[in-house]
Amino acid sequence: MNDTIFALSSGAPPAAIAVVRISGPLAHSAVAHLCGALPDPRVARLRRLYAADGTLIDTGLVLWFPGPGSATGEDLIELHLHGGRAVVAAIEGALRAQGLRRADPGEFTRRAFANGRIDLAEAEGLADLLEAETELQRRQAISLASGALSGWVAGWRERVLAASAAVEAVLDFEDEGDVTQLGPAFADGLGVLADEIAEVLDCPRAEMLREGFRVVLAGPPNVGKSSLFNRLVEDEAAITAPTAGTTRDVLTRSVALAGIPFVFADTAGLRADASDEVEAIGIGRARGEAVRADLVLWLGPEGEGEGATIWEVESFADIDGRCTKAAARHRVSARSGEGIDALRRDLVEAARSILPRPGQIAVNQRQSGLLELAADALRAASAEGDPLLIAENLRQAREAFDRLLGNSGTEDMLDALFGRFCIGK
Repeated sequence: MNDTIFALSSGAPPAAIAVVRISGPLAHSAVAHLCGALPDPRVARLRRLYAADGTLIDTGLVLWFPGPGSATGEDLIELHLHGGRAVVAAIEGALRAQGLRRADPGEFTRRAFANGRIDLAEAEGLADLLEAETELQRRQAISLASGALSGWVAGWRERVLAASAAVEAVLDFEDEGDVTQLGPAFADGLGVLADEIAEVLDCPRAEMLREGFRVVLAGPPNVGKSSLFNRLVEDEAAITAPTAGTTRDVLTRSVALAGIPFVFADTAGLRADASDEVEAIGIGRARGEAVRADLVLWLGPEGEGEGATIWEVESFADIDGRCTKAAARHRVSARSGEGIDALRRDLVEAARSILPRPGQIAVNQRQSGLLELAADALRAASAEGDPLLIAENLRQAREAFDRLLGNSGTEDMLDALFGRFCIGK
């Protein structure tokens, strides 16, 4: 990482302001070549920026953050310019002419990680923050990016290190009388630590929050699935018609209700006598959606719904002679809007009950797997009597914590993570 990179870190031009970031050993000299003397560190100053031939490119603010106390851990400069395409292109051309190169996606954050400014768990939180679309996603991501999980893991690791030191003392000085042997309190302490990790593992996963609470509308043809779907997503996304088999594939739409992410899925009508092969494929996909749904809104005959969690919904509530249900959880009319608000409120409460709560640590699949390894190793150590085996289990727990924080890992995993970031971040 000895080269110097640059990128547009704000929105695509044209825009009111364009922020160009430069990071690396040549950042200071490259910008000084454009504007002369740089301002004092962390002080914004107005400067004229010139091309190599002396042509004025633009007048803008220059901010200099000397490394290692910068976001990337190396010299970092921001240029706040007018956001026209020609201005941005001219600045990028002037930087490229001095040997700087355009940054890859996520490269600024990857440098921050490599230089110890953030750990891997914080980087994952930052990636989630950039992708957050709802308030609940934002709050969870900002908690992770701010080091909430990292703080817990660092504390657990320190306790394991202390336990390891006690074991090493027994191994190294077991023949000397001034070293106390490991006792029941030692094993109990490891068990308590494993239980604390288990509490985090019992919380809902971050993937559920990222993907959203999945609600599938299911039932036979012409029971109002697509009409209700359109009402819930507040858009005419699905085609509605009295002809059976109008919906032939799964139609999904992501929306936020009360700041909570939902994915609604409209499905093909379930019936035994599909009109053709395409409809039959759609029916198969509808059954598959019901299996993977967090909740199925069943609009068909009472008691015939498929899925782990099913709500009986009676549609066409404003039509006389409709097919009624004795134990309908909701009675709605997509046409008049009757019962729709009550259904939405109920959906929000159902989602809140299984999604991570604000302030609750929600780990992703990678983090969960490593925490499970640590907890298992700690439980094994607490049940073991041989100090050598205890020491090995504690080493495995420390290694799991180190991998979670990115103190050890593989390049492939890092490539996948930082590839989620945009250029300029």
